[in-house]
Amino acid sequence: MANRDALRAFQSRLASRLQAARTTGVAASWLAVEAGEGKYLFPLAHAGEIFPWTPPQPVPYTEPWFLGVANLRGGLYGVVQLSAFASGAPGAPAATEAARIQSRLVAFNELLEVNCALLVDRLAGLRGAEAFTAADAPGAEAPAWHGHLYTDAAGERWQEVNLQALSQQPQFLSIGA
Repeated sequence: MANRDALRAFQSRLASRLQAARTTGVAASWLAVEAGEGKYLFPLAHAGEIFPWTPPQPVPYTEPWFLGVANLRGGLYGVVQLSAFASGAPGAPAATEAARIQSRLVAFNELLEVNCALLVDRLAGLRGAEAFTAADAPGAEAPAWHGHLYTDAAGERWQEVNLQALSQQPQFLSIGA
């Protein structure tokens, strides 16, 4: 009897939360990161687990932005230096261990079926649409994985990154130099 009452109470709470979500709407939310000179927004639905800096094992004959592979919680992940990939410039020189303290590896959500983690210099927290004062659609020349370009109250510009689109780009998938 107690189990039935608990189940009914749970179902009632769930129904009221679903109704509240329908009426208030769901706000977009992102993981804000900094990589090199850029500021990026990863949709929370596309981002996976966040790992502390783990030096990857280098892989020969790969693009400069592909740092190698790393064992992250028992899984083998390719590590991409986001700042180098986004800019098209060669990767930055290896940072000192002291500089890597704030660095993180942001894995793609496992639903995207890509064992990859992006090296970012710093996590900047979570952001919702209310944190920004303006949004510009990507230009015609922007890469397919670029989303909107948002401006916050301080005038900083944040590039939304569609990790799902990025994970399907031939340039991103072709790591061979």
